[in-house]
Amino acid sequence: MSIFLGSGVALITPFKAGQIDFEAFGRLIDFHIANKTDALIVCGTTGESATLSFDEKLSLFRFAVEQARGRIPVIAGTGGNNTAEVIRLSKAAQETGVDGLLIVTPYYNKTTQKGLVAHFNAVADAVNIPIITYNVPSRTGLNILPQTMKEIAKHKNIVGIKEASANIEQITILASLCPDLDIYAGNDDHVLPILALGGKGVISTVANIIPRDMHDLCEAYFNGDIIKSREIQFKMLPVCKAAFTEVNPIPIKHMLMQAGLIPNDELRLPLVPPSEDTKALIKTTLKEYGVI
Repeated sequence: MSIFLGSGVALITPFKAGQIDFEAFGRLIDFHIANKTDALIVCGTTGESATLSFDEKLSLFRFAVEQARGRIPVIAGTGGNNTAEVIRLSKAAQETGVDGLLIVTPYYNKTTQKGLVAHFNAVADAVNIPIITYNVPSRTGLNILPQTMKEIAKHKNIVGIKEASANIEQITILASLCPDLDIYAGNDDHVLPILALGGKGVISTVANIIPRDMHDLCEAYFNGDIIKSREIQFKMLPVCKAAFTEVNPIPIKHMLMQAGLIPNDELRLPLVPPSEDTKALIKTTLKEYGVI
């Protein structure tokens, strides 16, 4: 059974004076539930996981589970490039009551395709909740090949993949090799193509700012209304482009601030605020879309 169908939001992590702003985080969770987001992904790349401590991540997982109160699945981002540390965090995350894990491929030290199988199997052996792997070669420098994913997916706890390779040919091969694997779009401008290949939805950045539309895109497709789904995909393209004008989550945090959903767009170094040109583009894009 799939952890979720539809739009999973890769939640930002709001900060205030260098600390996690849990009040703002709670408001965001309620905002997403009210706007039909189908799953919450906490401490993914968009959540600035690379600059969050072990204890901060656990506090975010606990808070999200308590705030969601079973109304929506909570998926914890526990990936990293140290297998032992990924196992430690994944086991601790499971104890907080999350519904599943999102685990990115190892980065920097990377590994071989054989090493990927060993890494994911080691983590999956250590927990009893479902895992979605995350393939994003542009950030990690490492690509999960379809044949490798077929081997990884033999583990009973590995149920899905967030595919952000942007390689439609590769994803098509993956879908043909792994018919029982839940495939989620990892790029917001590829949601409809992934759904057409049998995908289960998206783990989305722009759903932070336009959650209802991303949910509706998926729902329309699942209901057989391909025309409506396509219209929404085309409509959101300018927002997708603006959201990645600079490194994610720099633009999306500024979008949320401009829309009044968070009090500030504070980031943790090495990320810095967007340029004035990016701010202007975001303001124009959100006005034209009707968000502000």
